[in-house]
Amino acid sequence: MSTSTSTSSSPSPSPSSSSSSSLSSAPSTQRPPVAPAAPVGTTTLSGPGLFTVLLGAALPLIDFFIVNVALPTIDRDLSASEPVLELVVAGYGIAYAVLLVLGGRLGDLLGRRRLFLGGMAAFGLTSLACGLAPTAWTLVAARVAQGAAAAAMLPQVLATVQATTTGRHRARAMSMYGATAGLSMVTGQVLGGVLVSADVLGTGWRSVFLVNVPVVVLALILTGRTVPETRSPRPEPVDGPGTVLLTLALLALLAPLTEGRSAGWPLWTWLSLAAFVPLSYAFYAVERRADRAGRTPLVPPSLFRLTSLRRGIVMVLPFSVGFSGFMFVIAVALQQGEGQSATRAGLALAPMALVFFAVSLAGPRLVARWGTRVITVGGLAQAAGVALIALAAWRTWPDLGTVQLLPGAALAGAGQALQLPILFRVILSEVPAQRAGVGGGVMTTAQQAALALGVATLGSLFLSLVPGMGMRDALVATLLAQLAAVALTVGLSLRLPRTVK
Repeated sequence: MSTSTSTSSSPSPSPSSSSSSSLSSAPSTQRPPVAPAAPVGTTTLSGPGLFTVLLGAALPLIDFFIVNVALPTIDRDLSASEPVLELVVAGYGIAYAVLLVLGGRLGDLLGRRRLFLGGMAAFGLTSLACGLAPTAWTLVAARVAQGAAAAAMLPQVLATVQATTTGRHRARAMSMYGATAGLSMVTGQVLGGVLVSADVLGTGWRSVFLVNVPVVVLALILTGRTVPETRSPRPEPVDGPGTVLLTLALLALLAPLTEGRSAGWPLWTWLSLAAFVPLSYAFYAVERRADRAGRTPLVPPSLFRLTSLRRGIVMVLPFSVGFSGFMFVIAVALQQGEGQSATRAGLALAPMALVFFAVSLAGPRLVARWGTRVITVGGLAQAAGVALIALAAWRTWPDLGTVQLLPGAALAGAGQALQLPILFRVILSEVPAQRAGVGGGVMTTAQQAALALGVATLGSLFLSLVPGMGMRDALVATLLAQLAAVALTVGLSLRLPRTVK
C-alpha cells in the first residue's frame, strides 16, 4: 500500500493535506489526491490496539453464520415457522448491510473510537436480548437490532487501520483483517455447532448469542486503553437522501429474495424487485449530484474512479454470494438430510477453517513476490475444492462427513485464504485516509449485501430443488451453481492491478 496515506502526528493538517481536494474534484483520468486523516490524540495503532479492533471485526461476521446450525433447535424451542426462521438470519443481514455505509460516515464525523465503543456496547446488549428472547418474533426483532449495532461497529475497524497505519504496518494490518474476516465466517458455523451441542448450563441455542456478552465486555475494556481516536479532518454531515434511498434499494432487493420462496412469491415480492431498479437509479443520481456539487455523499461515485476499488468490489460480490450460500446449504444438508448433530455438522468444516488460517499467514509474502495473480491461483484452488466436495456428496451420500469432506474443504479453504485477505488490501489500497470510513463502509456493504444475497439465492435454489430431486442431488446442483460463481471470480481476478500497494 502506498505510504503517502500516512497520518500526521500533529493535530493540524499538514500543508499537503490542506491543499488536497476531494475525490469529486479529481479528473477521471487522474488518481485522486491522498490526504491524511486528522489525528485526534494518539494516532499510532499498537499491536494490542490492532487485536482489539480485529476482535470487533470478528464478532459481526461470526454472528452472521453462527445461527445456521442452531436453526433446527430454535425451531423446536420457539415453534418458529420457516419464514420466521429465515428472518432470524435475514433480519440481521439486511439491517447490517443497509446501515454499514452510514456507520462509516458517522465514524468519520463523530470519531471512530467513539462509534466503535457505542456499536460494541449495543452489540453486547442486543446479543443478550437475542439469548433471552422468549418468542420467535422477539428473537427476530433482537437480531435486527443486533445487525444495526454491528453496522455501527464494523466500519470503524477499517477506518481506524487506514488512519493510523502506514507502509508495511498497514499491509500487515490489512492482511490480518482479511484473514480475520474469512476465518470468522468459517469458524462461526463450527462454534455454533459446538455451543448448541454443549448445551452450556442448559442454554442450548441461546449460548450462541450469550457467548458474545463476556467477549464484548473484554473488548470495551481494551478499546479504552489501546485504540486511538481518529476522525476525518473535514467531516461532512450525514447524507439524508442518500441514506434513505440506499436503504430502500437494498431492502427492495434483499427482502423479497430472502422471504419470497417460503412465502410463495406473493405480489409484493415482485413489486419490490421491480422497484429496485428505479430506486438504485435515484440513489445514483442523488449521489452524483452531491458529488459534483463538492459535497461528500454517502457513496461518492467518484470513489469508483479508483480502479483497484471498482474492480475489487465487483469480484467480492460473486465470491461472497458463493461463500455464504455454501455455508448455509452445507449446514442444512448435513443436519436435515443426514440427521447429524449440530456439533458434527459444524466440525465438518473445521478443516476448512484450519487451512484458511494457515495459508492466510503466508499471503503477504506470496503477494510481495507474485502480486494479485495469487488471487487467481486461489480461485482455481477453491474451484477444485468445491468440485471435490460435490464429488464426495455424489459418491458417499448419506455418509457425507468430516472425512469425506476433508480433501475438498481443505483445498477450498486454502483457495479462499489466497483471495479474501488480499482482495481487501487491493480494494482499499488507493482510498485516501480522509475517506477511510466511506471506503471501508462501501466495501463491507458490498460484502455483507452479497453474503445475504448468497443465502437468499443459493439457499432458496437448494431448498426448492430438494422436493423434486432429493437432498443429495439438490446439494450437488447447488454446489455446481457455486462453482460457476467461483469461475466468475477467477475471470474477474485477471482484471485486478498486478501489484498491491
